[in-house]
Amino acid sequence: MRSTEDGHADPLGRAMYDYQRGDQGTLTYRDGAAVRDGHVEEYYFQPPSEWADATVSLLERLAAADGPVLDVGCGTGQHALWWQERGVDVVGVDVSPWAVAAARERGVEAVSIANMFALPFERDAFGSLYAGGTQLGLAGSLAGIGDLLAEFARVTDGEAVAVVDNYDPTGLEESFFGYRPDPREGVAHRCFHFEYEFETDDSERVCEVGKSLHFLLCSPDRLREAAIATPWTVRDVVGGDGHYRAVLTKANERNGR
Repeated sequence: MRSTEDGHADPLGRAMYDYQRGDQGTLTYRDGAAVRDGHVEEYYFQPPSEWADATVSLLERLAAADGPVLDVGCGTGQHALWWQERGVDVVGVDVSPWAVAAARERGVEAVSIANMFALPFERDAFGSLYAGGTQLGLAGSLAGIGDLLAEFARVTDGEAVAVVDNYDPTGLEESFFGYRPDPREGVAHRCFHFEYEFETDDSERVCEVGKSLHFLLCSPDRLREAAIATPWTVRDVVGGDGHYRAVLTKANERNGR
């Protein structure tokens, strides 16, 4: 088997695109000798009928905000499609060209390649924002999370609502995949990379190896600290068992919806 590893490798995005086209390889998470299945279907192609009620409620809350929704790191576009099918204006962005291609094939009308740390939109362009998949942790530090939240604030209007998620270290065991401890209360780290094994058109087996990913894990209280210097405040926290989603509102909406 030939292995490929370079700065342009995108095993997760390629796995999404291949699944969309019916060509299924094998996606795995790897942390040293530890390996875990990538669950492409479960994580990126699950039908809305199987989504948790809490997920649907949060999507409805974002849809109810004035202005279009920005789906950051939209992946295959499953949430963007849900909004689109209900007449909600939604724009999806993802750093992965393969993921964007998969979302387009699924029917997402407005989707493009973009880096969430430097979003290509004007100030106040959106009424709500969704960033799932614990992408917030890719900011790498509490200060980095604050900077990312500030970027999310820039592209959303003064009455915006946002939903972000993360893992809460206070609810995790150290056996959690990729876990790295931190001496600070409510802070930990997660490190791993993706590998994707697939067959080329000429029947060659290839393993595409992605770059190492570092996520900062933080409790809701730590997220509140990170948001202090931004226009956002953490209004609600949903979830448990180590994973949570936080509803953020702008400062001038703290006493609003």
